[in-house]
Amino acid sequence: MTPVTIVEGIAAPLLRENIDTDVIIPSRDITSPSRDGLGGKAFAPWRFVQPGGEENPAFVLNQPPWRQANILITGANFGCGSSREMAVWALWQWGLRCIIAPSFGAIFRNNCVRNGLLPVELPSAVVTQLAASAQAQALVLTVDLQLGEVRGPGGIHHRFEMPEDDRDMLLSGQDAIDRTWQWRDAIEAFEAQDRLARPWAWLGSTA
Repeated sequence: MTPVTIVEGIAAPLLRENIDTDVIIPSRDITSPSRDGLGGKAFAPWRFVQPGGEENPAFVLNQPPWRQANILITGANFGCGSSREMAVWALWQWGLRCIIAPSFGAIFRNNCVRNGLLPVELPSAVVTQLAASAQAQALVLTVDLQLGEVRGPGGIHHRFEMPEDDRDMLLSGQDAIDRTWQWRDAIEAFEAQDRLARPWAWLGSTA
């Protein structure tokens, strides 16, 4: 996972609530468990006139300057629905690096943290204001995870909070397995002692 410290770029407004994972990456477009090739399918029901067809020019991420956006400003409960991790993979491959919303689907948010996509929660009124600014111009925002700030032109400055473990995971670029494996020596020492103390628990083990 790539460490996340600062995300800076164009912010695209997509102010709809309850955008679910089947809109982010439809189940029909998940043809394998691979991470590859999902970016072109992100938001497929809205990006394309019909499956496999031409782009829908009315969809914000098909329009300049927002097709180059790496920050998405969106509505509450973003990423609700299924637990499919492919939704985060698709957004990452599309080019998004940060999602700003009043709230997220819980599993989707956890998947973001574990895949280096920065989920930022701000009050609904602030998100609405940011979306309006992004709609009016090519709004460039700076999202600073180290300081917990969203900054932009015209005095835009908003603080955000994040659980310390999630913040550290993103800043370090380490997923949960990486962080656990920092304690490898202690884990292996415990296992060695436990094999002696409880050999019956390890019968048949290939470790």
